[in-house]
Amino acid sequence: MDERKSAQDFLNLIKKSRRGKFKIYIGMSAGVGKTYRMLQEAHSLFSNGIDVKIGYIETHNRKETQALLDGLPVIPRRKLFYKGKELEELDIQAVINLRPEVVIIDELAHTNIEGSKNEKRWQDVLEILESGINVISAVNIQHIESLNDDVKNITNIEVKERIPDSVLSQADEVVNIDLTAEELIDRLRAGKIYDQSKINAALNNFFTNENILQLRELALKEVASQVQRKVETEVSQIKNIRKEKFLACISSNEKTAKNVIRKTARLANYYNSQWYLLYVQTPRESADKIALDKQRYLINNFKLATELGAEIIKVEGANVAQTIMEQCEERKITTVCIGKPHLNLWKIIMATDTFNTLLNRLSKENLDLVILS
Repeated sequence: MDERKSAQDFLNLIKKSRRGKFKIYIGMSAGVGKTYRMLQEAHSLFSNGIDVKIGYIETHNRKETQALLDGLPVIPRRKLFYKGKELEELDIQAVINLRPEVVIIDELAHTNIEGSKNEKRWQDVLEILESGINVISAVNIQHIESLNDDVKNITNIEVKERIPDSVLSQADEVVNIDLTAEELIDRLRAGKIYDQSKINAALNNFFTNENILQLRELALKEVASQVQRKVETEVSQIKNIRKEKFLACISSNEKTAKNVIRKTARLANYYNSQWYLLYVQTPRESADKIALDKQRYLINNFKLATELGAEIIKVEGANVAQTIMEQCEERKITTVCIGKPHLNLWKIIMATDTFNTLLNRLSKENLDLVILS
């Protein structure tokens, strides 16, 4: 074995043991009680002699939640001026300097004010974890990156603030805060989620019975998937089972590529596996020929894949099928993921040889092929 690799593996093991533990509460929407539950847990830890502090809590002026802050030590927020207003953010450096055993940090998907150290709060949390502090946080299901398309299809709303799936996969414990649709709507009508002026609009838009049921199903499935993934990872480590490796193959088509990226990321996350994103630059899309809008789509998709934990592979090649197979062999890929082609009949006939070549090669090499709709 390479001595340098052995030393690095041991160093990684040490760093992992020093890293803080990470617990995430997941809910299907605002108002299910994630913040309330975190504060209840904080009181329980505090009464048992654990040094727990509030790093950032957003009560949304809910009286029951606000009352639970009483008696808990709070780390003062960092004040920033933005567009003439004084705003408050999590003070990441204060948390690291005070070094509590556990820190409570709400709204994991929050975008920090311009001028903050990190762009996103989840980046603050990862930094705090790396310093050896345990973190309890919360997020709604609609903020998970790979579920973005599913949530948009359910609610007709594109959620802008999102966390990469890799953040969720780093959690040591994921807990679902579950309510029935009737319970959540009752809480909304009682003014426990939004003030009276917003209730009717919420009932007619996001908080419909059908939306809540579908989001609830997403949340339940996501938490179950996280639990199953951890169990299977531990079993595979014990039994030394071969690990899956996924290769997502994209073109410069923005919509198809995004779909392939998000769905492959979910597959890789489910199997706790390494995954790659491959773009084969054919001669007709060389640097001097590719359209500017397609270049922009590619850059955005590379960024999305990186955030979701992929390693980007960009290679030049005239034969796409052959290039895919070369990468599969080099990276020891087990599963290739491609998008469902949107082609007319003539293009299908023209592309048949390429597609058949890929199918035959994958079959001979005992590789799985997933065609994503």
